[in-house]
Amino acid sequence: MNAVPQERRVVTALPGPTSQELQARRTAAVARGVGSVMPVFAARAGGGIVEDVDGNRLIDFGSGIAVTSVGASAEAVVRRAAAQLADFTHTCFMVTPYEGYVEVCERLAELTPGDHAKKSALFNSGAEAVENAVKIARSYTGRQAVVVFDHGYHGRTNLTMALTAKNMPYKNGFGPFAPEIYRVPVAYGYRWPTGPENCGPESSAQAIDQISKQIGAENVAAIVIEPLLGEGGFIEPAKGFLPALAAFARDNGIVFVADEIQSGFCRTGRWFACEDEGVVPDLITTAKGIAGGLPLAAVTGRAEIMDAAHPGGLGGTYGGNPVACAAALGAIETMRELDLPAKARRIETVMKGRLSALREKYDLIGDVRGRGAMIAIELVKDRRTKEPAPEATAALAAACHAAGLLVLTCGTYGNVLRFLPPLVIGEDLLEEGLDILENALADL
Repeated sequence: MNAVPQERRVVTALPGPTSQELQARRTAAVARGVGSVMPVFAARAGGGIVEDVDGNRLIDFGSGIAVTSVGASAEAVVRRAAAQLADFTHTCFMVTPYEGYVEVCERLAELTPGDHAKKSALFNSGAEAVENAVKIARSYTGRQAVVVFDHGYHGRTNLTMALTAKNMPYKNGFGPFAPEIYRVPVAYGYRWPTGPENCGPESSAQAIDQISKQIGAENVAAIVIEPLLGEGGFIEPAKGFLPALAAFARDNGIVFVADEIQSGFCRTGRWFACEDEGVVPDLITTAKGIAGGLPLAAVTGRAEIMDAAHPGGLGGTYGGNPVACAAALGAIETMRELDLPAKARRIETVMKGRLSALREKYDLIGDVRGRGAMIAIELVKDRRTKEPAPEATAALAAACHAAGLLVLTCGTYGNVLRFLPPLVIGEDLLEEGLDILENALADL
């Protein structure tokens, strides 16, 4: 296994000549609807570095959108996946099962919140996991309505587009969408009209009131929420919001689903973000960080709910692929051995310290938020009006990219710069990346 040198190196303009050649081939062969943040083509990656085909080494503040938390070539992931590849690549668990699938489900039962009996089903992607969680909740409750939230993101399939709040680029022109989806306000403290200190109780009361009056609690199969919202802007729901919604769900026989696809597996400084306020979901969906970069997703939850779907009602040809399961076991091994929740908390300390200082210096930064290694800054034109600054956000991201720092944007208004470094990143690279960001801010 080639160890990638853990140092930034920019030897060409970005993208370099070889990347430009590949981009021309891509334009001819790949559908234009598939976007890329940076048109640099990766050659290898590991730790906190992505190396491109021209020999440039970029500091990675994206982790493939929170996927490569253990690094993009973690030893245990590579070792276990390679061993499984040599034995067999696929049999389909629904035809002849194998131990790796069962072992991943056992680990999920151990790691997810709550000490109740749990079962899991494995899939390929986050959207598949969310879609199956809805199927399971509807089967268990005999109800149809699903409640989701402003700024939420849950995927790109037809049902999960309906669950997702943002039109462009996720939904525009792709309807009609699945019915019986209802959206209510979320506790967005920075933009709550009466201030962040009132946001938790007021927003939860408003959401519960809307559910009760507009849908009827007795008609709701599931409440689906990201405990720390991802694509919608790394919004951390104000304290008290999640516990209030979970209690309302419990009191009314509603399945409470925590979508931890972006926030799960140590990303926020705990194994799962919902643990921050002691929320124990009925079902939890995971993907992204679960398998070190191989496609795997899961729905895990209360055994009696998970068993509501009839035999044959859940599955998929590739779901819980044996190589992906082996990779997941390697990723979990790495997370435990390196205590990656603690690493995420250390990243938060470093990043929030630096970013808060930058907020004091630059009025462009309206808010610094997030937990663990899931941190963001929201950029505004005016701190008083909080008018979003999407153009400045795009320019700041482009300046970081040109200097060899891979960053991502997000947010309903396109004005949030989000940071998702691998949890194994060296602190020197973390600080250097923040230096690049600071210089880019100064030059705006």
